[in-house]
Amino acid sequence: MNKSIVFLIIAAVSIFFSCSNNSESAKSTSAIPAAEKQLRDLIAEHPDSLLLKENLIQYFRDNNNYGQAIAEADYDLKKDSNNERLWFIKATLLTEKDDTLQAIKAWEKTININPNPEYLLSLGTLYAFTKNPSALSVADSLMLPRIKAKNQALFIKGLYYNSIGDKMKAISYFDTCISLDYTYALAYREKAICFYDLGKYLDALKVLEIVLAVKKDYDEAYYWMGRCFEKLGLKKEAIQNYQLALQLSPDYIEAKDALGKMGVIQ
Repeated sequence: MNKSIVFLIIAAVSIFFSCSNNSESAKSTSAIPAAEKQLRDLIAEHPDSLLLKENLIQYFRDNNNYGQAIAEADYDLKKDSNNERLWFIKATLLTEKDDTLQAIKAWEKTININPNPEYLLSLGTLYAFTKNPSALSVADSLMLPRIKAKNQALFIKGLYYNSIGDKMKAISYFDTCISLDYTYALAYREKAICFYDLGKYLDALKVLEIVLAVKKDYDEAYYWMGRCFEKLGLKKEAIQNYQLALQLSPDYIEAKDALGKMGVIQ
């Protein structure tokens, strides 16, 4: 899943971890880092504290140890299988880990407990990426006046139609998104990718130029401009745009890879 969409999902749910698990949870307490031991000791003293359990999960998340973070969430869910917050945390971790199928299952469970619109937005986006037509029904539910998420719902529909190959229908949804909010950078980006997939590189470049007028520091716009210029045989322009993407996001792996394939060492 591309990084912008992961960001969209995570931003939609406004994550604030801070917790954790029992000292006997998913890992032995012998020979463990001091910070982890301190958290486990606190949980042993206050075993009913969800906040402390979240803190331990966050500790592993901060250290990029998603396997252990998810194991801690699973351990706590065995004790409290209908805890909305724990399912939300697990779903978010799986989304960040890019385990899409398991993330979908976790979001579905979270929504069964509480059909929060922000959770629905996350699930609808993942449905769209996996070509699941349930994305459309989720989007329809988000379009209800009381929810006030019409633009996000239209975006999900665009993602779905793009995933199943109906590029022009997807573009029409992204156009509607843009007409409702001209600053909606992701809609421009996805529209440009549709044109790119159709081989309409000049049309894609026009879209990307517009979004850069709205958001000058949009790294992905420069990356996709590089892709388009490369397809048009304009190597110099492609390199310049990949480099601009990297200036904005030094860890932009796709841009680094693109430059490497062109023989440019970073």
